Amino acid sequence: MSSSLTQGILVTIIGEAVLQDRLIQLLTQIGVSGYTLIPAQGAGSHGRRMGDMAGYNTNIEITTIVDSETCEQLLKELKPFQTTHALIAFRQTVDGLFD
Repeated sequence: MSSSLTQGILVTIIGEAVLQDRLIQLLTQIGVSGYTLIPAQGAGSHGRRMGDMAGYNTNIEITTIVDSETCEQLLKELKPFQTTHALIAFRQTVDGLFD
């Protein structure tokens, strides 16, 4: 790893758009300093999510880069959402220009 790069954990959350406010609130509560949110389309075990009707059958993708402790807390807090909504989350170790 180059000494000019920082290492972090990229967490990607893909879930129903109805969860947007709750997910942002969760990120804020656990001290995440920033995130990116975009509309998402695709298909998976919960069927097709094409976003063809505003507010219905739509997904969002939220990404954030955090430290390993925050990542563990975030994934733990996300787990209960899966009991009532379509949601997946995954992490990757990344090196980049961020703080």
